[in-house]
Amino acid sequence: MAQISDAVVVDVLRRIDTLTAPVVRRAGRPPALPQAERDQWWADRVSGVVAGLSAAPRFAGKLADLLPLQNTVGAAVQCAVVLGVASEHGIEDRAARISLLSRVLLRRELSTEQVEPLLERARGTYAEEALGARESRGGLRGNLRALWRVAGLLGRIDDLLDARPKGKLRHRALSNLPVVGVLGGYAAEREGLRRAAAEAAAVLDGRPVRG
Repeated sequence: MAQISDAVVVDVLRRIDTLTAPVVRRAGRPPALPQAERDQWWADRVSGVVAGLSAAPRFAGKLADLLPLQNTVGAAVQCAVVLGVASEHGIEDRAARISLLSRVLLRRELSTEQVEPLLERARGTYAEEALGARESRGGLRGNLRALWRVAGLLGRIDDLLDARPKGKLRHRALSNLPVVGVLGGYAAEREGLRRAAAEAAAVLDGRPVRG
């Protein structure tokens, strides 16, 4: 199997950054929340709201593993959480956000210096028109539409998504069962989102990240 190049990874994450930005802006974090609690807000409050979306494919139990939905939808929601944490740390540089996504979601060490030259649009990369408008409409429907598009993009690098933060093993085991698997999937995805937020904060603070 051919290795997915850094150029493809950066191209996908660049488009995800664009699609996810409106979702992060509309997330509605209380503006008066103390700085120390903001990363935790993304880890807990947002995780509780959106983990159900990423766990939904588990309604089919083990069958979900045969489809691209579980990894891509779960990773799409994690992208929103990681970029939300980045916004709390004032990270506005696109290369820095892409580097953060790559490190947390893909366990791929791409520095901002490596990302920068790859941000130039290259011929043969995915046509912008295929993704629809850059700014999706507001509200829950607009957010879900944006995350669905993000999931579609992540399908292009699906082989790398097994590295993303995951929940507890017992919850993932439960998620293999039909119907009740959605409960295990919900618990696993919510824990995965918390870990993604914690790891993003650790990277930005210069602290060690789990292996």
